[in-house]
Amino acid sequence: MIDFSFDPEWMYTLTAPFMANAFLAGLCIAVAAGVMGYFTIARHSTFAAHALAHIGLPGATGAVLLGLPVSLGLGAFALGGALVIGALGKRASQREIATGTVLAFATGLGLFFARLSSSASQQMQSILFGSILTITTGQIVGFAIFDAILLAVLAVIYRPLLFSSVDEQVAQAKGVPIGAMNVAFMAIMAGVITIAVPAVGTLLIFALVITPAATANILAGTPLRAMLLASALCLAAIWGGLVLAAMFPAPPSFIIVTLSTLFWAAAKGWDAMRRR
Repeated sequence: MIDFSFDPEWMYTLTAPFMANAFLAGLCIAVAAGVMGYFTIARHSTFAAHALAHIGLPGATGAVLLGLPVSLGLGAFALGGALVIGALGKRASQREIATGTVLAFATGLGLFFARLSSSASQQMQSILFGSILTITTGQIVGFAIFDAILLAVLAVIYRPLLFSSVDEQVAQAKGVPIGAMNVAFMAIMAGVITIAVPAVGTLLIFALVITPAATANILAGTPLRAMLLASALCLAAIWGGLVLAAMFPAPPSFIIVTLSTLFWAAAKGWDAMRRR
């Protein structure tokens, strides 16, 4: 039986070093997920974002099999899958087919690797559902470096990426390199997935990358405001999930997903009332 009784020592838990790491990791993840979540929805690539997490599964289980860091294997396979999807799917309809094909192969390969190693099988739960409380200082440094690179790259390609996301056909007619933008977007998304998976796992990635951005799109009127709001909502879900998980013993990923969903439902309800 699961016990969700209030923990009177929750303040002490929040001061533990592993919680400090979790809060810092949440900040890094929220910045990346919020910004790229907007482009994911604008480009109608939500399925691709969800699939990339699963495409990284064989990399994670294969890394355990070889004794390598899980994040290294996850990132390598997610990036490889992203480049394949970006190269094969120049248009949205083509990307769906390419994504489904790569996803099916990668999922089967991930299960095969898991069967080859008992260690990989034991780590499957944390890979699938996340384990933000076990994130190390080294991982946080990596997340921060990734955020800095992400923001620098977006500062360079922001206008053509946004143009191709909002209206691909007009952007192509204006000379925007659609193929290059597709590959760039998918490669960046692979990095975002890699740093988000430790928080909520491959199965619940929507809670950080898609749902806050979808909520922000309802409430914000411009792309930049939507990105900022999506990052703020993502951060609120992560930090709120950590606090509530300390107060009422429960998996942080479950609470993070619940809060993210509640934010979206509240925004949908407010938007429906406003339109009446």
